[in-house]
Amino acid sequence: MKRPRWRKLSLRARLGVLVATAVALAVVTVSAISWGITRADLYDQFDARLQSYAQLAAKASSPEEALSTLRSTTKPGPDRNNGLTVQFSSAGGAVTGIAGAIPELPSPPPQAPFSLSRAASVHLDGDRFRMWTAPRADGGTVQVAQDSEDVEDALGRLGFWLLAVSAAGVLGATVVGRAVARSALQPVDDLTSAAENVARTQELSAAIDVTAAGEIGRLATSFNAMLGALSRSRDEQRRLVEDAGHELRTPLTSLRNNIELLIHADANPGRQLPAEDRSRLLTDLDTQAVELTALIGELVDLSTGERPTEAEERLALADVVTAAVERTRSRWPNVVFEAGLAEADVLARPAAVERAVLNVLDNAAKWSPPGGTVRVTMTAGSGSVRVRVDDEGPGVPEADLPHVFERFYRADAARALPGSGLGLAIVEQVVTQHGGQATAASADGGGARFDLVFPLAAS
Repeated sequence: MKRPRWRKLSLRARLGVLVATAVALAVVTVSAISWGITRADLYDQFDARLQSYAQLAAKASSPEEALSTLRSTTKPGPDRNNGLTVQFSSAGGAVTGIAGAIPELPSPPPQAPFSLSRAASVHLDGDRFRMWTAPRADGGTVQVAQDSEDVEDALGRLGFWLLAVSAAGVLGATVVGRAVARSALQPVDDLTSAAENVARTQELSAAIDVTAAGEIGRLATSFNAMLGALSRSRDEQRRLVEDAGHELRTPLTSLRNNIELLIHADANPGRQLPAEDRSRLLTDLDTQAVELTALIGELVDLSTGERPTEAEERLALADVVTAAVERTRSRWPNVVFEAGLAEADVLARPAAVERAVLNVLDNAAKWSPPGGTVRVTMTAGSGSVRVRVDDEGPGVPEADLPHVFERFYRADAARALPGSGLGLAIVEQVVTQHGGQATAASADGGGARFDLVFPLAAS
């Protein structure tokens, strides 16, 4: 299906056409109304003059006397009495006399002559006349007619000039329309050039100056905001790739060294590894493979978490936290978990929120001593609900508190423990995406405290 030709035009061309059309319609409408008003006014004046002629002629005894009276009382002027004719008729409608330039005028009907006391247009010998019929004292009628050529000529001249003015107005409207379109769309052209420059150079810092107001200004501001968001996203991706490469290099190097050692030992039967060393190497390989798998999984979760695909739904946060506590309890049987939860509904992605709570609980269990207690509390306040996790571990040093949610950040005391340094980064990302906040502090009785704050769902 072909698009209409109108839709094939550029926005500038369409705007120019619309402006030109609007101005042209206005000019044509005003000209037509002016011509109509002028025509009505000229004919009103012409008919008023004919009425006065008919009133004077009705007092005369004959058409000739009436015509002479009219000519003597009319102000001199060119074509003032052009085609002036007076005709008398009896009460029965018979013509009793006529004087003037026309051989005979249409006679009024014999009945109700007073109803004909008005103007009428008649065509005689190819010319257009205006005729006024009025009653006479003897019961007959008098008809006064005059050629309306001067009125028609005046209207013709007026129509010509109005047509010329309209044509000039349409032409001027076209020029003005193009100028208005060019001026109005200049910010759009600037925005287009900026977008094309970004697409060509991949330089996301090339923001445009917001000089326009209204919708165009909002569009430019939104474009700059989009560029800023894309720039931050690309920086985050670059930093994630760089950090991931740095973190993957160490386990991969160790994995490769152990594999090469096993291959070298198998290739030299005379230099076989002791069974104990071989078993230790295989155990290290298994541990390193598990850690590498976990690291890659968390990297995938962290990268895809920036573009949530799970739909948000209204859910009871206590149910999600309870499920996370049960899963963590099964993985850390040497740690005691206590939960005190309040009822609160949030608008969230269930799997993402459960993963965030799981990561906090795993972190607390990892740092807790055998037999230690991890306390999970949930309290609802004004507009938000807080999930708090306290452990009985050594706590987080003050110097490390500002960095615990950074990607791959690990405190000095944690470097010997398993982990990728991405778990808490995922927690912070999930909570932030839900409009909440994740914070870390020291618990009242020692240990670490993590607070996850989510906004409550609207009632």
